[in-house]
Amino acid sequence: MTEEKAVRVVITGAASGIGLSVAELLAADGGAHQLLLADRDADGLAAAAAKIGAAAAICVVDLSDNDCGDVIIAAAIAHMGGIDAVVSNAGIIAAGALVDLEPEDFDRIYAVNTKANWALAKAAYPHLVASKGAFVATASMSASQPTPGLGFYSSSKAALLMLVRQLALEWGKDGIRCNTVSPGPTYTPMTKTGYDDAERRAQRESMIPLGKLGMAEDVANAILFLIGRGAGHITGIDIVVDGGMSNNLMPATGAGTGQAASK
Repeated sequence: MTEEKAVRVVITGAASGIGLSVAELLAADGGAHQLLLADRDADGLAAAAAKIGAAAAICVVDLSDNDCGDVIIAAAIAHMGGIDAVVSNAGIIAAGALVDLEPEDFDRIYAVNTKANWALAKAAYPHLVASKGAFVATASMSASQPTPGLGFYSSSKAALLMLVRQLALEWGKDGIRCNTVSPGPTYTPMTKTGYDDAERRAQRESMIPLGKLGMAEDVANAILFLIGRGAGHITGIDIVVDGGMSNNLMPATGAGTGQAASK
């Protein structure tokens, strides 16, 4: 068992993308890890669990349900007996201008991207107290940068950043570490349709100093660091995994190209 990683881990959004990558990396490192994989995609979860083997159990759940945290944590305790880390990774997008979106869009995206993280953390709390464990949520670069056409997504992730910082403040006395990761443009099943367009992908990559899209494994490795002992004195922070793109936003506006940004 590797000493750098937690051994009993709950992962939401585990049927694909970043969540699946976290599970696969944990399973591949040779440690005696036990995993509870949660998602609403039953077929995807079954395929993920088949890859990982007996160490993984699954929980099919809709993260917009009010009782999602209780359901997931009950399944985790039944499978693992305790919890060392929670990776709260599930998220959804509602695309559209704010003026065109509907209240039901707001309710669902905030339910999954914000409220479900609180529900999961609350349900896991006594078990994380017992293990002096870690809670990591997947936010987004959009949490700190307004994103055209993704107003509900951006604001729900911004709320998530503060929610987790608040958890870090309140739960530090219990020895629980709470952090977030914020991916930039990342190739996952949720973004695949857009980034499979060569022109769009090239345009996006031209804005990234490292010159390439992130991959699910890039974000998963940051998550594994935060749940591991190497981050034992880190809480209340956000790791941006964006290839440096957030450092390139002003150049992208045209400033520095010979035209004055203001007079």
